[in-house]
Amino acid sequence: MENKKKHIVTKVWANACRFLLAGLFIFSGFVKAVDPLGFFYKLQDYLTAFGLSDLLPAFMVLFLAILLSALEFCIGIFLLFGIRKTIAAYLALILMIFMTPLTFYLAIANPVPDCGCFGDAWVLTNWQTFGKNVVLLVAAVSVFRWRKLVIRFVTEQMEWLVSTYTVLFVFVLSFYCLRNLPILDFRPYKIGANIKAGMEVPEGAKLSVIETRFVLEKDGKRQEFTLDNYPDSTWTFVEARSFVKEKGYEPPIHDFSIVSKDTGEDLTDSILSDNGYTFLLIAHRIEEASDSNIDLINEIYDYCMEYGYGFLCLTSSSDEEISSWQDRTGAEYPFCETDDITLKTIVRSNPGLLLIRGGTVLNKWSHNCLPDEYVLTDSLDKLPLGRRKQVDDLHTVGRVLLWFFVPLFFVVLLDVLFVKRRERKKLLKRQASEEGKTLEENVGSE
Repeated sequence: MENKKKHIVTKVWANACRFLLAGLFIFSGFVKAVDPLGFFYKLQDYLTAFGLSDLLPAFMVLFLAILLSALEFCIGIFLLFGIRKTIAAYLALILMIFMTPLTFYLAIANPVPDCGCFGDAWVLTNWQTFGKNVVLLVAAVSVFRWRKLVIRFVTEQMEWLVSTYTVLFVFVLSFYCLRNLPILDFRPYKIGANIKAGMEVPEGAKLSVIETRFVLEKDGKRQEFTLDNYPDSTWTFVEARSFVKEKGYEPPIHDFSIVSKDTGEDLTDSILSDNGYTFLLIAHRIEEASDSNIDLINEIYDYCMEYGYGFLCLTSSSDEEISSWQDRTGAEYPFCETDDITLKTIVRSNPGLLLIRGGTVLNKWSHNCLPDEYVLTDSLDKLPLGRRKQVDDLHTVGRVLLWFFVPLFFVVLLDVLFVKRRERKKLLKRQASEEGKTLEENVGSE
C-alpha cells in the first residue's frame, strides 16, 4: 500500500513537471519562432559579448536562431502530448544543463542586459532568468528520471503524425514571419503605437541615475575618472563608460532620434508632430539591405513627391555606404541617421517601410510586401492604406492556435475512435484467449 501511494505521488510530480516544462518551452519557442530576426539579433549580441562574432557567418546564426526556437517548441509539444518521451526528456535535460550555468554567468558578468529567452514578449533580468532556469532544471531532471511515468495522450502508432506536423508547422511559421514581418509585435513601435507618447516620462517619475566613467592614459598607465575628479590635459582620453547607478523610470522608447545626414539638424520632433503622412524607409545597415525590391521603393518615393508626403530613409550606416547604395539603386530620397539598435527594433526587415502620421504608426511592411502602383492609386486619405491597420493580437493568436491544434485535434480524435479502440479489442481478445487456455488446462488437469 505504501509503495502504491509513493508511486502515485511520483507519477503526479513527474507529470506536473512535464506540464510546467511543456508550457514554458512552447511559449519560449513560439515567441521566438514568430520573431526569428529578433532572436537572431540576440544571438549576435551574445557572440559579440563573448568575442565570437566572427566565428559564424550571419546566415548560419540566423539558421541557428530558427533551429533553436523550433527545437524548444517541438520539445514542449512532445512533452505536452506525452510522445517521443525519451527524446524529449533527454533534450530538455541537455538544454537546461547547458543554459542554467550559462545564465548564472550572465547574471554575474551581465554582458547582455537580458537573456531574450522569451523574446520581447516577456523581458526578464539575468538573475530572474537564472532563477527560472533552476526551477526548470529540477523539473527536467524529474521528467528525465521518471519519464516512463509520463502519461501518453497519443498512441505510438499516431505519434509520428503529431511530431511531423509540429516540426513542419514551426518551421513554416518562422520562415513566413522572416519573409513578411512577425505576426505578433511585442515592441514599442508596433502598429497603433504613438512614438512621441512612448518617449514621454510621467510627471514626478524618478529617472535613472547614470554615471559616466572616463578611461584616460598617461605615461602608459590607464586610470578611470569621473567628472568630479577629471584630470588635467596631460592625460589622453581613451574611452567613456556609462552605467546605471540607480534604476529609475525608463520610457518604452528612449533612443529614438532622426538627424538629417545633409544638415545635421535634429528632425525628430518635427516629424513626430507632423499631422501629414510620412513614409520611413528603415535600413539599419544599408550595406546589408536587400535591393531586390528597390524599384518599388523608388516608386513609393515618386508617389510621395506627387502627393506631397514625407519620405525619409533612416540608417546607421556611414556616408560612404549611403553613397554606394545611391549609386547602386538610383535612390533620390533624403537620408537620416538613427541608432542601429533602435532601427532593428522598429521593423524586422532590412529594409522595411513604416507609415506614420502625427507620430502614430499606421502600418509596417517588409521589403517583400511593399504596396505597389495597384494600391497607391490616389491620395492616402482616400485609400484604406492611409488608415491605421487593424491589429488584434488575440485574434492572431487564436488563428494560429486553430491552424495548429485543430488538425491535431482530429488526429487525437482518430486515435481515440479507431486506433485505441482497435488496440482495446485486441487486448480483450488476447485476454479472452488466455483465459480460455487457462480454463482448458484446469479442465485437463482435473
